[in-house]
Amino acid sequence: MEPSMFSALIFLLFLVDTTLSLTPDGLSLLSLKSAVDQSSDGSAFSDWLDTDPTPCRWTGISCMNITGFSDPRVVGITLSGKNLRGYIPSELGTLVYLRRLNLHSNNFRGSIPSQLFNATSLHSLFLYGNNLSGPLPPSICNPPRLQNIDLSNNSLSGPLQKDYLKNCRQLQRLILARNRFEGEIPAGIWSDMENLIQLDLSSNELTGSVPDDFGKLKSLSGTLNLSFNHLSGKIPKSLGELPVTVSFDLRNNNFSGEIPQTGSFSNQGPTAFLNNPLLCGFPLQKACKNPGQSSADSPNSGPGSEKSPGKGLSPGLIVLISVADAAGVAFIGLVVVYIYWKKKDDEDGCSCTGKSNFGGNEKRHLCNLCQLCSCACINGGFGNEDSDSGDPEKGERGKGEGDLVAIDKGFTFELDELLRASAYVLGKSGLGIVYKVVLGNGIPVAVRRLGEGGDQRYKEFAAEIQAIGRVKHPNVVKLRAYYWAADEKLLISDFISNGNLASALRGRNGQSSSSLSWTTRLKIAKGTARGLAYLHECSPRKFVHGDIKPSNILLDNESQAYISDFGLNRLIEITGNNPSSGGFMGGALPYMKPVPTERSNNYRAPEARVTGSKLTQKWDVYSFGVVLLELLTGKSPELSPTTSTSVEVPDLVRWVRKGFEDENPLSDMVDPVLLQEVHAKKEVLAAFHVALACTEPDPEVRPRMKSVSENLERIGT
Repeated sequence: MEPSMFSALIFLLFLVDTTLSLTPDGLSLLSLKSAVDQSSDGSAFSDWLDTDPTPCRWTGISCMNITGFSDPRVVGITLSGKNLRGYIPSELGTLVYLRRLNLHSNNFRGSIPSQLFNATSLHSLFLYGNNLSGPLPPSICNPPRLQNIDLSNNSLSGPLQKDYLKNCRQLQRLILARNRFEGEIPAGIWSDMENLIQLDLSSNELTGSVPDDFGKLKSLSGTLNLSFNHLSGKIPKSLGELPVTVSFDLRNNNFSGEIPQTGSFSNQGPTAFLNNPLLCGFPLQKACKNPGQSSADSPNSGPGSEKSPGKGLSPGLIVLISVADAAGVAFIGLVVVYIYWKKKDDEDGCSCTGKSNFGGNEKRHLCNLCQLCSCACINGGFGNEDSDSGDPEKGERGKGEGDLVAIDKGFTFELDELLRASAYVLGKSGLGIVYKVVLGNGIPVAVRRLGEGGDQRYKEFAAEIQAIGRVKHPNVVKLRAYYWAADEKLLISDFISNGNLASALRGRNGQSSSSLSWTTRLKIAKGTARGLAYLHECSPRKFVHGDIKPSNILLDNESQAYISDFGLNRLIEITGNNPSSGGFMGGALPYMKPVPTERSNNYRAPEARVTGSKLTQKWDVYSFGVVLLELLTGKSPELSPTTSTSVEVPDLVRWVRKGFEDENPLSDMVDPVLLQEVHAKKEVLAAFHVALACTEPDPEVRPRMKSVSENLERIGT
């Protein structure tokens, strides 16, 4: 008998005379109290009294009435993050109705007792973040309902035995990362794990090849993480059979050969395969050599190339040459047309290359005509590379009288029209004051004041503006024009009529009075995800927003979401001034008291809060996940004096994660407004899983926004 078991039994025998009223479950729990070092923080056990009739009021203990028993039975133990030192007693295995054991983030040492899995009702086992050692217990999969195993961040070792894991058929999450497991990953068991959602074997000492039957994990979502091991051989093509939403993390291994190009592989970025020196092929920038072909074997060399002179060119090659010739002629024609219109621009003061020369001169009617006619503009509309904004001389002109430059060639108005327009302040932040301006034709626009400096850096400013101007997506606010002068820089964009998501969720005064339906919230989440995925994957600059939060998600009257404020940090850096200070265009627009700004930003990713960290797309993924959690829970992560304390959760991500780990009812976490839509329960749960994947602490584990958007699009369809 192990010394730990012997001491626990002596302790129980000692208590027999004084604990006759305590239930058997309570006696088993006292073994845990005795197994914890007295030097630990004992406050967790301060109310664990042997004189109580049941342990159901003890800290960290959950009970439930079970048919056939007069006393409630223990179903949950949650003592995470208590700095407890000691060992896990085998007596916990006598708690036959125990469903969840949550002892993570403590200092428990020793091995995981095999008897623990005599608790046949065990559903979730969270022991990560301790100092546990030894191999996996052979009985680990004995509980028939076991769904969640997280043993990461320990010192567990030994092989992953096939016989130990083959019975884990109900498993949904198997997380064994950051241990010392060694040997090969067992094959022939994964096709039976039909419910497995998450698999993380990273940061161990595993060797050998990846099992082919990993491709049978049809329920897998998020990231298949095998990084930081010693795995070798070719990456099996069967992984391409995994759902397209699954991301791979195969970094820092010894894989070799060509990366397969089928199925799910087409959605993977280069990060998934880094630090595998012998790996080649897309998406890595390392071409694969064909060992079977030399210069002598080339189809256009050697004696064989002269044996069939009568065959001539193949039909496909002839078509290809013809198409190339046609393209060349078309290109020359476009160049001629462009030069012609460029000359006309210089002569008439009007541009068909995407710009109008705003100002009061006698040729203004020619510009209007040029805007309306269907002339052959080469790069008209968004982001014209050859427009005035790219003119090297423009930097000098910017020092004098200001220039109002239209980015969208179909959007025309005059500078004096902007000066005369009525306006009022919409808001004020570190990115400038935003005004609503109603033009003479009755069309409202949003005007953002960037500041007064940066007159020597016009070329940089124009390049950034052009990149922003090329962004055209239904869920991204469209930039229409900009004003440049030595003492003023303005951005003119579409005005979105129904405020922002922060106001929609929290009310105008910060009080939670939102009645947004689940259908509306899901629509907002999907639209925002589509816009972000476009910025990340399809925009010319592959933008990173860097500041996703509800106040930067605008809504129209149909609750369509629009992402605003992307690309502004760089523009503020160029102008070099505080945009929140000073007047506005000589005081032409009235200055009103701005709305209060948010005091903190808990939407930012953990790594984004480190000074000097490099901006990445995974920042946006995390921030979007927090926004999605706010849509689901109705609780704000912002610490703001205007936020109602009844809905304020300083660490919203941790609060939701703990709720899922403790298997709290969904009704405890979801916004009460949504409880009225009973039919949406499955959809809400699916959205929670998307949000939790987005807010993973490790940025490499988070999915790409493209995958996030695809997952959300499946909800409710």
